[in-house]
Amino acid sequence: MQKILITCEHGGREIPEAHGHHFHAHQELLETHRGWDIGALELYEKFVAAGADASFFSETSRLLVELNRSLHHPNLFSDITRQTAEVEREAILEAHYHPYRQQVEKTIQTFIAQNHSVLHLSVHSFTPQLNGEIRNADIGLLYDPQRKTEKEFSALWKQEFEKLDPDLKVRFNYPYRGTADGFTTYLRKLFPDEQYGGIELEVNQKYPQCNAGIWENVQQIIVQSFRNAVNVRS
Repeated sequence: MQKILITCEHGGREIPEAHGHHFHAHQELLETHRGWDIGALELYEKFVAAGADASFFSETSRLLVELNRSLHHPNLFSDITRQTAEVEREAILEAHYHPYRQQVEKTIQTFIAQNHSVLHLSVHSFTPQLNGEIRNADIGLLYDPQRKTEKEFSALWKQEFEKLDPDLKVRFNYPYRGTADGFTTYLRKLFPDEQYGGIELEVNQKYPQCNAGIWENVQQIIVQSFRNAVNVRS
């Protein structure tokens, strides 16, 4: 049996009190797409309400520590926290980074030990424009093309999107590569294709930042298309 795992690594822009003094001059930055994935937590909650076997989210700002990056990645810490003492950076990892990632990894291990496979959906959003470039997509489905499970499910999900709203522009491995450094990429190294499939969902932030009714409708389409794809595949 397949288990559905939903996560949201960039759900908020919270800065723990112990590290707040580093951010006094950066309050406006925290509100931008650099501080959090706008709309992602709201969408994550709708996925969970529609049915998930396990779910985890974080509301700690990515400007404190980037939960979707490996320990060796140069952007694990932001320009703000990279300048702090090593002892403080280690404390941040111990309090926020390791606990989050370990609980997700342990949940996958538990499901697999029970002879289940796992479909992991990691919910994100992206800014409509970056460095002067307009992002040409409404939805991005990020996966590893070498992983049969992920490739087939992403194709199926895109078909379900087209049935519900053919005007939504859904693209594969855009605006980022599905094989770039990330939590799903890390987890693929631990679990084989037949046991684990990791899909990163990227939603254009123009929707959570526009008319509430339009955003609500887009969320319903995203969640329903996912559930339809899961049902077809099972």
